[in-house]
Amino acid sequence: MKPSRALGPAAATLAFCVGIGFAHAGTANEALPETMDMLKHAIGIHTVEGEHQVPVLAAYLADKLKAGGFAASDVEIIPVGETAALVARYRGTGEGKPILLSGHMDVVAAKREDWTRDPFTLVEENGYLYGRGTADMKTGVVVLVETLIRLKREGFKPRHDLILLLSGDEETAMASTRELAKRYHDAEFLLNADSGGGTLDPASGKPVLYEIQAAEKTYADFQISLTSAGGHSSAPNPDNAIYRLARAIDRVAGYQFPPLSNEITLGSLRALGAHTPGPLGAAMTQFAAHPDDAAAAATISANPAYVGQIRTTCVATMLNGGHALNALPQSASVNINCRIFPGTSIDSVRDTLVKVIDDKSATVAVLPPTPVASPASPLREDVIAAATDAVHQRFAGVDIVPGMSAGASDSMFFRNAGVPSYGLDASFTKPNDTFAHGLNEKLPASEVAAGLEFWHRVLTQLAK
Repeated sequence: MKPSRALGPAAATLAFCVGIGFAHAGTANEALPETMDMLKHAIGIHTVEGEHQVPVLAAYLADKLKAGGFAASDVEIIPVGETAALVARYRGTGEGKPILLSGHMDVVAAKREDWTRDPFTLVEENGYLYGRGTADMKTGVVVLVETLIRLKREGFKPRHDLILLLSGDEETAMASTRELAKRYHDAEFLLNADSGGGTLDPASGKPVLYEIQAAEKTYADFQISLTSAGGHSSAPNPDNAIYRLARAIDRVAGYQFPPLSNEITLGSLRALGAHTPGPLGAAMTQFAAHPDDAAAAATISANPAYVGQIRTTCVATMLNGGHALNALPQSASVNINCRIFPGTSIDSVRDTLVKVIDDKSATVAVLPPTPVASPASPLREDVIAAATDAVHQRFAGVDIVPGMSAGASDSMFFRNAGVPSYGLDASFTKPNDTFAHGLNEKLPASEVAAGLEFWHRVLTQLAK
């Protein structure tokens, strides 16, 4: 579930050094043909919910790992319902706790009739790779697999075991992720290739900044329900469940949770403010310095792309009510989807909704699955240094900033289990350019080789 990375269409053009060479480009390029062949095969497997194809991809990747030097005992496929998880352990000296590497093999559904090209055929065109999963996130998965194989060939012996954890239903129930977090929570930290990443200026294509995702908001669905006696529609009465629900929805729509911040969001807004022109950029800079500034908070909150960075947000997403066209409704309900700021309890959000709707006859219930609280991870100097080195080998001088995702990723289960987790998507893309989850998903073709070099640098530095 790739979270968006956006500076907005008016982001300033920056004069950074943007050479694309790498110190070890030849080595990465040697791995590129094998990586592209693996990616082509992976894109062709329909790993969408209900098609039972995630185990097929897991078996394919397991075979690649074993052929690349992994012992069969170090590669495991864990069945979870109709999907599966894949685990591969790269054994080190055992001097340090394991480092976990995270990604997911499943993708969002895609219909051929809606796409310009077959979504399950990898196509390279006009400098882009097209296909479901190119951006979210089969490219990242394949690059991680190929990087571990490359390290095996090089004879790299890390102090930490590297454990690859690929889930099979991140886009839906996340049951496989829950299982992985239960089994693998005694770790130094987790690196997730499904979040964070670099942003390119939409006009110039030059790099703007690189974000290390160190926090994400808690996902929770609340159902507000109302009932009434009903009756014949020819005899309306004031006790109409739909009307009462409409009033409750209006109250939720008119309420805004108070501004919140932490070191991650303040650092992110400080960097974004320096690269965002106009009142929005000024408000970001002001809020980063003075989080109690109500005017700055209001300006940021007026932008849908950034309101989630400073507040818990709750929004109505689905309605249900009535049982017949010619009868008064006996019940009506609405789903309120909330993205909860780290450190804010689910119960406190429910209590706030109860106060806001101000209707004692209404029930407010948390819907399953049980929400998972995801505390922010501490900003580790070693992770920041490794990511900075890898990014600056490609784009010298680009700002490296912490970030918080408004969406959810596999990291939340590991953070909940006490494992510090960091999103390190290797790719640089323009805002809203990849169409992850949407039609004609794509990724700049340059990001495959870039990812190979990025992950090789990061892992050899952090695990040595």
